[in-house]
Parts: sequence; structure tokens; C-alpha cells
Amino acid sequence: MLPLAERMRPKTLNEYIGQKHLVGEGAILRQMIESGNIASFILWGPPGVGKTTLARIIAHQLQRPFYTLSAVTSGVKEVRDVIDKAKRNASLNSGLFAPADSRSPILFIDEIHRFSKSQQDSLLGAVEEGTITLVGATTENPSFEVITPLLSRCQVYVLKSLDKEDLLELLHRALTQDEYLRSLHIEVKETESILRYSGGDARKLLNIIELVSNSGERIITNDTVTRQLQQNPVAYDKDGEMHYDIISAFIKSIRGSDPQAAIYWLARMIEGGEDPKFIARRLVISASEDIGLANPNAMLLANTCFDVVNKIGWPEARIPLAETTIYLATCKKDNSAYLAIDDAIAKVQATGNLPVPLHLRNAPTSLMKELGYADGYKYPHDFPGHWVAQQYLPDELVGTIFWKKD
Repeated sequence: MLPLAERMRPKTLNEYIGQKHLVGEGAILRQMIESGNIASFILWGPPGVGKTTLARIIAHQLQRPFYTLSAVTSGVKEVRDVIDKAKRNASLNSGLFAPADSRSPILFIDEIHRFSKSQQDSLLGAVEEGTITLVGATTENPSFEVITPLLSRCQVYVLKSLDKEDLLELLHRALTQDEYLRSLHIEVKETESILRYSGGDARKLLNIIELVSNSGERIITNDTVTRQLQQNPVAYDKDGEMHYDIISAFIKSIRGSDPQAAIYWLARMIEGGEDPKFIARRLVISASEDIGLANPNAMLLANTCFDVVNKIGWPEARIPLAETTIYLATCKKDNSAYLAIDDAIAKVQATGNLPVPLHLRNAPTSLMKELGYADGYKYPHDFPGHWVAQQYLPDELVGTIFWKKD
């Protein structure tokens, strides 16, 4: 029997749960699907929120040929094979009246962030020419992991973790629509544990239900769920399951100046086969967000670690990662720069484009000088200590404090 998550996979948009901002009535992806005009795009979001399912629904609803590749197991050869098949199909259909791009097959690439630059380069021509419609799925920020030429040819749509209502609807559907679960007459008395352990992940929720039901439990409570999960601990899964929980514990241990816990969570990720670049990138973020001005060298070390990890890979990458982890965890902490830029951005969003004071503006032309540009500007180096009192903020913000020194 297929796993419950596969048995419950939606076949149509009406069965699809969540992502109303993309597939709800009038939303962008629904409009594209209903019009039949699908452009290449990348779905970015956490595990278990319906990226693969959405790609399959689109291909089925539009009756397009559907090819799927995993970036973990596929290389340039497999990509070119799919593109060659698409070109042959286009040649066979060249006599039809429908435009060729409306019949182009969909190539779904799971974990597209794991494709190398050369693998991504091999997609460019086919995507540009419309030979294939690319649908990529990634849990990583495409800005970091997808090459700019390919990113410029694709829209990026962000998928969100499922909320409580979505998960409860999925739970109800599983218990009432799945033939096997329906035959067990399972009664759900409490849902807090299921929702908490699911963490917005539909696949995780269905796996929990399947685990509990297979254990012989017929009444689901918070206690039964917790007990079953403790007896059957989920292994670290770099592709989903505990991926975000582990990295969260790792970063919070560094922030909390606990090198023992930080090195433990690092070991968990290493043993789980996590991408070393993923870990190194989080260390750079931690150095800037949590340590900041307390020790600017932390950023330099973290960035160097990222470069080294890119050069050497596993298993040696564990050494600079461990060194940087311990260094960051034992550094003094200061998030004042992080808070300052967020406060400043919030102020910009609230006040709009306030004018630059005239004395701070450049005056490269005589007209600008006549209008008062640069008039009254005081050059700090002409004053003792290379400093002079002068207004630098817009008039409306004079006296506003963004950076608060500890």
C-alpha cells in the first residue's frame, strides 16, 4: 500500500490545500493555469507545502507532457536528454495550429538549488526558446542558489507553511476520504500535538497520522501522538522533516553563547548529510545579526569559512565549520546594527521619499548652485577632530535615533 502522503496527494486545484495567495480565486498561478499560458517559474518554500504537487496538477490540468528530474541524481546529460525529447515532440507537433509554446512540456526539477552552475547553464537555451517550461522547486533562497541568467527567465513564487486551518482540513480529509483510515474508525480528541509537531508541513502531518494509526491507536490525543513520536524518533532529513528545527537550534545556541550545544547541532547536520554551504551561509548571517559590532572580525571569519567550505567540501569542511561555530558562540553579542537597519527601513516605509536637505545635495551645474544645492555644507575635515555639528537627516526626522549604542 502506498504511504498515506502519496495516497492523499491532490489531483486538482480544488483539492489543493493552502497557498491561497497563489492558487485561490483570482490569484496569479490560478489565472495562469486557467488561461493555459504558463511561463517558467520557481517555487520557493519549506518542505511539505505542496511544491511538487502543484507542478503535477499544472501538468495534468494543461495536459502537457511532464518530465521530472531530481537535482540530487541528475546531471547535464539527463537535462539534455529531456530537452532533446521536447524538441522531437515539438517537431512532431509542428503541423498543429496551436502555438508551439502552449504545447511545450513541463520540466519539473526538484531541489533545483542543488544543480551546479553548468547544470543550470544547460537549461538556459531551452527555457529562452520555450522548448520546455521549467518549474523548479527549492527550499533555499533562489537569489543565492540559482544563477542570475536562469533566474531572470523565471518568476519566483513563495509558498508558505500551512496554517492551523489548512492542517485541520487536511487531517479531516485524511480520516474521512482515505479508505484505509476510514475503516479504522479513528477518533481525534485533541490536535495540539499533531499541529505542533507538523510545523506547517502537510507531509509531516500525514506521516504522524500514519504512524499513530499503524501503532494500533484508535483515539488520538496529545499524549498518544507525543508517545508514538518519542518511541519512533524521526531521523534528521536534510530534504525536509527536521531540517529547519535543527538549523534553528544551531543558530539559537550560537546566539545564546553555548558552544557545547552549537557544536552538537553542527554534528547532527554533518551526520545528516546537510549541504555544508547551507551551514556556512547561516554562520555568516549569525555573525552579522547576533555578533555584529561587538566583534566585526566575526563576519570576516564567517565569510572566510564560507569560501573555504566552497573550495574543499566534505569531509574536511567539518573543521572550519566547527572552528567558526565555536568562535561565534564564544563571541560577545550585539544586534544593534540589525535593529537599527530594521527600524530605519520601517521609518522609510512609513514616511516615503523624504527630500534630501539642500546642503547635502551635489551641485555639478550652475543652475543647481542657483537653486541652493550644496549651499552651506560644512566639510568635516576642515574642522578640528574632523567633525562639525551639521544636519544629515531629512527635516522631518531630525533627532530620530535608529542605532542605539549598548
